[in-house]
Amino acid sequence: MGSFLEILTHDTAPSTKVEALKQNISVKSFDKGSVLQRGGDMVARIYYVKKGLLRSYTIDHKGKEHIFMFAPEGWIIADGADFASPCQLFIDVLEDSEIEIVDKKIFEEVFIPLTLESDKQRTAAMIKRMAVLQERVIMLMSASALERYEHFKATYPRIMQRVPQRMIASYLGITPEALSKVKSEKARSK
Repeated sequence: MGSFLEILTHDTAPSTKVEALKQNISVKSFDKGSVLQRGGDMVARIYYVKKGLLRSYTIDHKGKEHIFMFAPEGWIIADGADFASPCQLFIDVLEDSEIEIVDKKIFEEVFIPLTLESDKQRTAAMIKRMAVLQERVIMLMSASALERYEHFKATYPRIMQRVPQRMIASYLGITPEALSKVKSEKARSK
């Protein structure tokens, strides 16, 4: 799957809209620990991860982090808030990363209509992202910690060793101690 710029370069006919959109996509490198977006920000952006690893999360009124999703190479990460609402999610960099960035409003108004017909792969990726998020919400409501852990491993097989266990526990909605217990139970059952 290609990045935003690759899709616009290869899969769409040259036009003033395409050229204007290309001018609004930036490619930047970020160091581990950089914060790309904070909850409450009014400008939402969409990030395509060319290299590295990002995460999105919320912080509740008690100061506890709740990880919404991870975005390894080839994934898109963004806040789902509408243009008039402040962002709900923080997005930060877990590994040194190279990222394509586009303003969410421009993406929705220009990029999606330009690529829907010519880029079935990108459309499929967006649909996959929505499906992963929907499944995650359903699992948080109904699955056991072990089932959520197994789902995490299947969804993110290449990042298990790349993120701290406390972040995996946060994503699963359990404590790090509970994650250790789940992993021990899993190991004993083999």
